[in-house]
Amino acid sequence: MKFAVIGGTGLIGSQVVDQLNAAGHEAVPHALSTGVDVISGQGLDEAVAGADVVVNLTNSPTFDEASPAFFRTSMDNLLAAAEKGGVRHFVILSIVGVDQVPELDYYRAKVLQEDLLKAGPIPYSIVRATQFMEFMDAVLSWTADGDTVRLPATPIQPIASKDVARAVAEVAAGTPLGDVHNIAGPEIFPLDELGRITLAHRSDGRTVVTDPAAGMFGTVKGDVLTDKDAHLAPTRYADWLS
Repeated sequence: MKFAVIGGTGLIGSQVVDQLNAAGHEAVPHALSTGVDVISGQGLDEAVAGADVVVNLTNSPTFDEASPAFFRTSMDNLLAAAEKGGVRHFVILSIVGVDQVPELDYYRAKVLQEDLLKAGPIPYSIVRATQFMEFMDAVLSWTADGDTVRLPATPIQPIASKDVARAVAEVAAGTPLGDVHNIAGPEIFPLDELGRITLAHRSDGRTVVTDPAAGMFGTVKGDVLTDKDAHLAPTRYADWLS
């Protein structure tokens, strides 16, 4: 099968391309660096021409109120190009619990992306993943102040990017689900505890202070970003750290 992987040079996209090619498919990465712009539409028709499957792994450059416009424009352009190109399966990557956090602009934007795909003309699959282990450094940086990092005790079920990429590649190579497939890491941690584990492993002397309102995840209520019934990936956080 031939795959057009849009956003195919990023953290997940590059691994999805490798996974698909290793399985004997033809997966081609597309991104701004290869001349494909999902906002202007430049290069899109050529990128998806002849592809059986489009995997859209592009992301908004910001997490703020500008993110819905990015996903609306990019999805409108991609769906139009994919329909013109005769694509038979369209796959996106989203977030477990994304529809349960309407307070966050970015999460509302991802729900919009899902809705546009569902309403579109092409058979689809949506893979929802829990928070990536690779994003922990960014989370720590958001609320760092000198020797202190403030984090809420929001339950998090971290998953390794390699496990996300494997799941996306498997879904993309299969029959369109017309539904959502949830994937998650094998363990659940309070975010503040995960911060302490991360800093201790790196001999980072900063102190994590539990602050229910700190950072983006301070907005999240309850355990909506976890899913014990999801397909559980194998990589444990301690093994990923080491």
